[in-house]
Amino acid sequence: MSTAGQVIRCKAAVAWEAGKPLSIEEVEVAPPQKHEVRIKILFTALCHTDVYYWECKGYTPLFPRILGHEASGIVESVGEGVNDLKPGDHVLPIFTGECKECRHCLSEESNNMCELLRINCDRGVMLADGKTRFSINGKPIYHFVGTSTFSQYTVVHVGQVAKISPTAPLDKVCPISCGICTGFGATVNVAKPKKGQTVAVFGLGAVGLAAAEGARVCGASRIIAVDVNPRRFEEAKRFGITEFVNPKDYDKPVQEVIVEMTGGGVDRSVECTGSVQAMISAFECVHDGWGVCVLVGVPKKDDAFKTHPMNLLSERTLKGAFYGNYKPRTDIPMVVDKYLNKVSWGWIWTSSSHTLCLLPILTRHSTTCSRV
Repeated sequence: MSTAGQVIRCKAAVAWEAGKPLSIEEVEVAPPQKHEVRIKILFTALCHTDVYYWECKGYTPLFPRILGHEASGIVESVGEGVNDLKPGDHVLPIFTGECKECRHCLSEESNNMCELLRINCDRGVMLADGKTRFSINGKPIYHFVGTSTFSQYTVVHVGQVAKISPTAPLDKVCPISCGICTGFGATVNVAKPKKGQTVAVFGLGAVGLAAAEGARVCGASRIIAVDVNPRRFEEAKRFGITEFVNPKDYDKPVQEVIVEMTGGGVDRSVECTGSVQAMISAFECVHDGWGVCVLVGVPKKDDAFKTHPMNLLSERTLKGAFYGNYKPRTDIPMVVDKYLNKVSWGWIWTSSSHTLCLLPILTRHSTTCSRV
């Protein structure tokens, strides 16, 4: 029996207060409005960004809310004006969008700074009418980054939905919608290490391991991991990491350690922690004359980056990367296709202090995300 045009009642994990356990509730999910898509979420992963906004440390609280943004599912129904998606399509909801009409979307020099659908963590309503599509007994439940995948059904703007191959295993590709593209693309698309160069990766979470994998694919000769958690080091070898540095093991700044061990600094560095100190270290550890540092981690809103101007005048390059420099609707289907064409790619679970993340490795080892 078709549910198109009807309110759907389903289960969702609702955050009622900052830092309080999520509560499994029955929610009402309204039909999609103009330029919207209702998706049946089949698999979802947990990203640290969900945790940050659940804790609300340094961020504007907005509750009750349904978090989640790293997921995969199937289109249940579409709203007015949606012509490139239909019920049954396999999709990845993306936390940032591509309207395909604004200056950024039309520019060959800007990949994912869409003026209409750029990530907005403070907005909890839909653009069409400024209202939510979630409710409990008439009480509105706010959205999160336009996706809210901790629900069996969600409503997303069509510009934040990437249609993928129906042959792609949804339990495996859901992390491509966030962590994998963010880290892998930061290295391959932005840092662009040349074959034989050295790369330092700061942070060995999901994004950092994906960044390391990108360095391996580019042919880096040395991939140096920097992390304060030594338990992550052994697993990271499977992503191409060749050496490990724990800043806690030294009585001097870690950038000085890396400069010494590489004879002047690494050729490229990718920072994936959100720590301002790690950002500074990542920039100051690249070689003068040609070194490139790419910042990926999201800092707290009041943080400030400080370094001596001579670090720039000595021809080091500092860049930022958002979502791996990928256009969500245009590029992500091709990323999934590349995954499908490389049979040796697989996925593993790794744990951190707050969450479980899915990560890519070049083995046949396989497991699944959480099923919704």
